[in-house]
Amino acid sequence: MPRFLIACVLALLFSGCSAVPRGAFSPNAAPSPPDYGQDSYWAALPWRQDEADLAPGGLAGRQAEAPVDVFFLHPTTYTGKKGDTNWNGPVQNPEVNRRTLESPIKYQASIFNGAGRVFAPFYRQAHLRAYFTQDTSSARRAFELAYSDVRAAFQHYLDNYNEGRPIIIASHSQGTTHGKRLLQEFFDGKPLQERLVAAYLVGIRVEEDDFRHIAPCRDSLDTGCFTAWRTFKRGYKPKKDYPDEVVVNPLLWTTEETYAPKSLNLGAVLVPFEKVRPGNTDAQVHRNILWASKPRFPGSFLMTRKNYHVGDFNLFYVNVRENARARVRAFGAGNE
Repeated sequence: MPRFLIACVLALLFSGCSAVPRGAFSPNAAPSPPDYGQDSYWAALPWRQDEADLAPGGLAGRQAEAPVDVFFLHPTTYTGKKGDTNWNGPVQNPEVNRRTLESPIKYQASIFNGAGRVFAPFYRQAHLRAYFTQDTSSARRAFELAYSDVRAAFQHYLDNYNEGRPIIIASHSQGTTHGKRLLQEFFDGKPLQERLVAAYLVGIRVEEDDFRHIAPCRDSLDTGCFTAWRTFKRGYKPKKDYPDEVVVNPLLWTTEETYAPKSLNLGAVLVPFEKVRPGNTDAQVHRNILWASKPRFPGSFLMTRKNYHVGDFNLFYVNVRENARARVRAFGAGNE
């Protein structure tokens, strides 16, 4: 693979840079709202060919006969351009949507096509800098707008597509910011909780008391529960402890600090997407984060970051994939 291409892929998968929105949040500058009755406002739908259908290394997708649904919320792909005033990304911008499809839908949502029908909405995501800005009022309003879309998409899905099927919620980064609220509003102590197979809330801090009735998963076959982790290079020391943060080891599926060797890793999927890499990295819960050894793939020598945030799912791609299928069977909805 040419070095310049490797660098581009690394920039997509393991780093992030962005311009800062100019001015305060203004609802008048917000992009037009999506119409989830139109397929074009969805990044993935089970009856349409899209990146969520892909399966690397001979793995087989099973959406056609899947007994459950997966509602996937993608991470931030809206980084803006210099001079932009929008705190939220447009939902029909070809460049933003291409980044969404070619990175998180392809590399993350596809994990779940072995367990369920994958639904993933485009939404007016908050700008990446909303997580770091001192203008917290604008950031809060941007996240509220983004969640209003997520909520509308999920309600449309329930009203038109679900038909009483069990549900997996899966999310990463900003998707998890909204995924937590979605679980609180629709599932936590509500009748819909009975249909929750599991929630994979990855890449953002999730604390045990974020939910009143949904507990962290205790093992690999627990259902009606949630898993969460944030991945860093082995040896990284967190600057701050969050004693109530939930960290699940995706190689062991427990919150114990037991070391999980590389031999338990069934396969990372990095670059190229088509190649599954068994034994690529290990995993160990350390305080309020997950430690992993540096992954190896073409061009990994260029990767110096200790924060493996964008690889949270991909480093453990096959393990998450198989675990989702196992929880579906344990829930009693499997057909194998």
